[in-house]
Amino acid sequence: MQNEPAGILTYDPPTSPWLSVIHRDSDILVLDKPSGLLSVPGKPEAHDDCLQERARKFYRNAMTIHRLDKDTSGIVVMGMTRKAHANISMQFEKRQTTKSYIACVWGSVVGNEGDIDLPIGSDWDNRPKQMIDHKNGRSAQTHWEVITREGNTTRLRLTPTTGRSHQLRVHMLSLGHPILGDVFYGSIESRNATTRLQLHAETLGFIHPSTGQFCTYSAACPF
Repeated sequence: MQNEPAGILTYDPPTSPWLSVIHRDSDILVLDKPSGLLSVPGKPEAHDDCLQERARKFYRNAMTIHRLDKDTSGIVVMGMTRKAHANISMQFEKRQTTKSYIACVWGSVVGNEGDIDLPIGSDWDNRPKQMIDHKNGRSAQTHWEVITREGNTTRLRLTPTTGRSHQLRVHMLSLGHPILGDVFYGSIESRNATTRLQLHAETLGFIHPSTGQFCTYSAACPF
């Protein structure tokens, strides 16, 4: 166990990927969330297991700043102090953070890169699904870039500038290329093409709340 301010660290997690730690210091805890794990507890008691509760078993002051969907894997940062939590939360709110994702989508995407600027709102009749909503939706922007093409799938790097619920999944659907394994928005073919949602939060960048330096953390894509 490393020396840490009192009350922050209990003991190091013995195994991964039960809790995969990318970085930790007295201000922040950076984790690699696996697919299939909730970011925060769900309402049913059976959904108590989540990234937040796992983190707090080892780092009892860890506070959730942002979330990934249950089936999305990748980088998550937590605050270890209230000051750090507020600082990074404000960076998310002011869109001062940078994020990139890896996604494998169904079909061969036309072109090598592009931008999607389509508003997203709740599909109230089919919650928790979201949809393109030009009347009541909130603005949402995503840049996409082709990495590789293989057979009837395309691997993309996605860079969102907004953080709407299900944004990347809905924007890929709007192109006619649902993300593989997406049970909400995919076709039968795309859902059955893999055993998990092929969406991974590859990088996250933000200003460190103590040093003032811009830091970028990454987690290797597992698919």
